[in-house]
Amino acid sequence: MIRLASGGRILNAGAVPKWIKLLVAVGLLPVCAGAARTLWAVLRLDFGADTVWVALLAGAACWLLIFSLLPKPMWLYVFGHELTHALWTWLFGGRVKKMKVSAKGGHVVVTKTNFLITLAPYFFPLYTVLVIGGFVLGNWLWDWHQQRVWFHLLLGAAYAFHVTLTLHVLQTRQSDVTDQGYLFSAVVIFLGNISVLLLGISLLGRRLGILKILALAGAETGQVFRWLGHGW
Repeated sequence: MIRLASGGRILNAGAVPKWIKLLVAVGLLPVCAGAARTLWAVLRLDFGADTVWVALLAGAACWLLIFSLLPKPMWLYVFGHELTHALWTWLFGGRVKKMKVSAKGGHVVVTKTNFLITLAPYFFPLYTVLVIGGFVLGNWLWDWHQQRVWFHLLLGAAYAFHVTLTLHVLQTRQSDVTDQGYLFSAVVIFLGNISVLLLGISLLGRRLGILKILALAGAETGQVFRWLGHGW
């Protein structure tokens, strides 16, 4: 949850009416379909049973086992959630006055907000980014090239952590989502997560770079709009 430094719960209060966000969300639905088609196409083209993908899936499977059998680490998730609000506030030039975290929830007090700051924790996998940053630093200092399989294992587990606990908390009422509007939030979260996945695949995969993926996304989204045009 985000609060303005002046007090009171906000989350884009008064900035853009919800009915406008609803119209924007409806207009972006074809883009969501195009993004989903792009992700499916990229996975079919770039997914292979090599050391990268095997380790990623193994890490995700390990986390799913932990998630299913052990108590959910909600304090760790809430800490990452609120820290993501804070990081995106700094990214947009705002200041963070206070952050409170507990296993039952938390909030940050900030000087500015927008829909990306509000919804960032639902599509920006903070712990995955920290794993990447830690490996990059370690590889630079100690040449961890031979340890890449463990990096990919941790990467799969960290991203699975993000997905499972995000879905878990979204089963309950989230003020971040309700204050932005359900459909608008769903569209932003969906597109944000797919964008992160496509970027990650472009960096980890061997066949498709980011420019090729962007070209494919444009083609797939254009195809969706053409289908809609024929339907009308």
